[in-house]
Amino acid sequence: MKGNFAACLAFDERKDIEGGNDDDPQDHGGRTSRGITQTEYNAWQFLHQAPEGDVWKAPQATIDAIYEHSYWQPYCDMLPKGVDLMYFDTAVNEGARKAVLFLQRGLQINDDGHFGIVTAASVRKAGQDPAFAKALIKQMADQRRADYRRNRQFRRYGKGWLGRVSKCETAALGMVA
Repeated sequence: MKGNFAACLAFDERKDIEGGNDDDPQDHGGRTSRGITQTEYNAWQFLHQAPEGDVWKAPQATIDAIYEHSYWQPYCDMLPKGVDLMYFDTAVNEGARKAVLFLQRGLQINDDGHFGIVTAASVRKAGQDPAFAKALIKQMADQRRADYRRNRQFRRYGKGWLGRVSKCETAALGMVA
C-alpha cells in the first residue's frame, strides 16, 4: 500500500488532468498551475517562510510537495493500490471531505466524512481482496460522476470532469494487483 505516491502524482500531473496553467474567470479555483491554486501556493510559501510569487512560476518540487502534504497525506498510504489513486484524485478535484465520503459509501459504512478507525479497518479488509478493491474503485467513480452531475457548473465543465473520472478509473483499476 505504501509507495504509490509517485505513480498517483504522475497521473494527476498529466496535461489532460491537472497539467499546465489556467486562469479561467469562471473557475472557482482561480489562477492555477499544475492543479495548485494561487491561494494554496501563497499559503505554502507563508508556512515555509518564503516569499509569495506567481504560482505559474512555482518550482515543480514545491508543486509536488503541496500535492503530497495537502492531498496524499495522511490517508493514501493506508489505501490499496488503485483505491489510493481514486481517493487522491477525488481529494485534488473535489476536496478531502468528498474523498472520504465516497470511500465510506463504497465501503458501505457510515458516511460521516471522518477517516477514523472504522474507516481504516474497513480499508484494510478491502486491501486483502483485489476484487473488492476493484468494486470499490468503480463505486467511488460512480459517486464522483453523480456528484459532478449535481454541480451547477456541470454544463461548462462536465464533459472534462466525466472524462477525468473515466481516465482515473481506468488507471486505478490497472494498479490493482
